[in-house]
Amino acid sequence: MAEVNLNIDDLKGFMNHIVSNNRFLQESGKLPVSVEVLGESGIGKTSTVKDIADDMDLDFVKLNLAQIEELGDLVGFPVRQFQLYKEKEVKQKTSDLNYATAAAPAVKKKVGQWVDELAVEEYLRQGWKVTGKNRMSYCAPEWISDKKKGGILLLDDWNRADVRFIQAVMELVDRQTYISWSLPQDWHIILTANPDNGDYMVNSIDSAQKTRYITANLKFDVDVWARWAETAGIDGRCINFLLLHPELVSQETNARSITTFFNAISSFDRFDDNLPMIQMIGEGSVGDEFASMFTTFINNKLDKLVTPKDLLTKDDTVLKDLQGCIGKDDSYRADIASILATRLSNFAVVYSKDNTISQKITDRLETLCTKDYFTNDLKYLIVRTIFNGNKAKFNKLMMKPEIIKMTMA
Repeated sequence: MAEVNLNIDDLKGFMNHIVSNNRFLQESGKLPVSVEVLGESGIGKTSTVKDIADDMDLDFVKLNLAQIEELGDLVGFPVRQFQLYKEKEVKQKTSDLNYATAAAPAVKKKVGQWVDELAVEEYLRQGWKVTGKNRMSYCAPEWISDKKKGGILLLDDWNRADVRFIQAVMELVDRQTYISWSLPQDWHIILTANPDNGDYMVNSIDSAQKTRYITANLKFDVDVWARWAETAGIDGRCINFLLLHPELVSQETNARSITTFFNAISSFDRFDDNLPMIQMIGEGSVGDEFASMFTTFINNKLDKLVTPKDLLTKDDTVLKDLQGCIGKDDSYRADIASILATRLSNFAVVYSKDNTISQKITDRLETLCTKDYFTNDLKYLIVRTIFNGNKAKFNKLMMKPEIIKMTMA
């Protein structure tokens, strides 16, 4: 199957283009392109699509097709309509007459309209007449009836739905229309799905259906997750662990279950005093292997690494703590240094959103990015991340000669 592999950051950039391109297509009288986001459960498909809608200031409608029982909840319910007409007086244009100076007389013209069965009686009272024609139509479903221009329709878990829903989805994807109603202008359809690999209870989608949309295969990326985790306030000790062991993320132990585990133990001030409870919680959420690796991480005192907040804000004694964590020369721990550089850069961006970046913090970052605590690639990572994250707040740092030299090397 044709698909492109993306992480969450890539998907957001991809969808920005798709939405922009869809607007171009609609302005040209063409139909917009839909996207299927394929990925393992718990990887963040739904939340990412919601973020995309928020970032682009688009309305957002989510329908979980696996939980809807009535097809009408997706496509609306059938309704009988009758064609009615009313005679209205319309003044002719003077240019249409043979005599230019005469007053333009009014003529009667029939104006027709299709009316739902329940409303026919009211129309008749207002003077409308029946033509004798009728049809079966569909009223717009409740979720779209009050929506205006600009939005994302997320059809969640669509390949877990009954085949009737899958066929109806194809009608929407094809023309953004279902029989007698249409999506408003500037609406974009995104489908989310689990892989059809035997591990999920999903319906197979045939090739004729797959050619009607673009498939983006969402993959877990620990660096993207670490940025999100810093923003979401996930326990820093737990972020350190997953940065050290990203290989533990799997279909069974996905990002959602890992986050649940981390949140369930975050109230412990000291992990080493609560190992039995942490092991039990881990076995019930992320499995034996993950829980055992986590307790080993604690036993090796890696949960006590210097924090990025301390690296930014404490006095210079924290630099000795940093050196003690990463070592030097033959004892240099490149893996620990990479974790701390990633945490420092992500935390600095989050911290800068609600705090002033003082001269003391600027000087500290300059020290960390120019002295021999980190390798050159990690120094560059720190500078690039914080500058891209908040150019205005870190502008003073970027004016330092050694930093300028580093970025231009």
